[in-house]
Amino acid sequence: MKHPFPFSAIVGQEQMKLAMILTAVDPGIGGVLVFGDRGTGKSTAVRALAALLPPIRKLKGSSTNAERPEDQPDWADPLSGEVIEAPTPVVDLPLGTTEDRLVGALDIERALSRGEKAFEPGLLARANRGYLYIDEVNLLEDHLVDLLLDVAQSGENVIEREGLSVRHDARFVLVGSGNPEEGELRPQLLDRFGLSVEVRSPDDIEERIEVIRRRAAFDTDPDMFVKKWSGEDQIVRDRILAARAQLAQTDAPDDTLRDCAGLCVAIGSDGLRGELTLLRAARALAAYEGSNVVTREHLRSVAPMALSHRMRRDPLDDAGSSTRVMRTVEEVFA
Repeated sequence: MKHPFPFSAIVGQEQMKLAMILTAVDPGIGGVLVFGDRGTGKSTAVRALAALLPPIRKLKGSSTNAERPEDQPDWADPLSGEVIEAPTPVVDLPLGTTEDRLVGALDIERALSRGEKAFEPGLLARANRGYLYIDEVNLLEDHLVDLLLDVAQSGENVIEREGLSVRHDARFVLVGSGNPEEGELRPQLLDRFGLSVEVRSPDDIEERIEVIRRRAAFDTDPDMFVKKWSGEDQIVRDRILAARAQLAQTDAPDDTLRDCAGLCVAIGSDGLRGELTLLRAARALAAYEGSNVVTREHLRSVAPMALSHRMRRDPLDDAGSSTRVMRTVEEVFA
């Protein structure tokens, strides 16, 4: 079995790694949008984090990764009830995917051979309880992005077509990556992603050398390299599991809520999705750091990834969106 590159061994890209950790602590934060240069470890980080997480328990043969018989949709074939452990699923959504391939469709072969009307699950079923990764999300058709974001938010895939009326759980973390030079997402779609980070190729020579050194070591002897970094990955895994357990007890006082609202008003965020995402991300970070109270420092740490893609454009300000968010944070918190 091919080992994914260890999550802890990824050099730099701290904001991207933190965003993915926060969604592992609280998947309700929403998807993560990663924009930046090619070859900066975007897909590597998704697979590495999924491999780091504990395996999921699922019914053997379940097409939707159901854990209990009552979670199995009524349209699915009966299963033995045997529960097995399986890695956290990571499903790739290739460009050119049709809507039928994504959401599922009528099983034509079964209809022709047996005369039965049956449902053939799509990629959303396979991604349930895991990650759905879209490379070049900015090149994906807008109606598919709309559909994906709707399902990711509701946690359920509903299909009404061809005489079929079926539904199944589809709880996954959506991770989209892309190169801004090849086109941008519409603002309405940007706002629907929970977190957004920008990644760039490192400028520091020593950092680039370390990337090469670790990748060469992994390619030469994956087993040895994974074993070397297993301790660091275990620390991250334990912190994520502890944070999940503590999340509900992590308090956000009224002053924190006031700070969230003040920041979103200052950057001109439309609606209330900005405040809600900022608060959830800050609470997840507080739990990950072992704190039972959300503070301004937690808000300051997550504000760029929660708000940069919600900031209104200013043609007279050529500073990056993350820089503008941090500038606004300092002004509001002053």
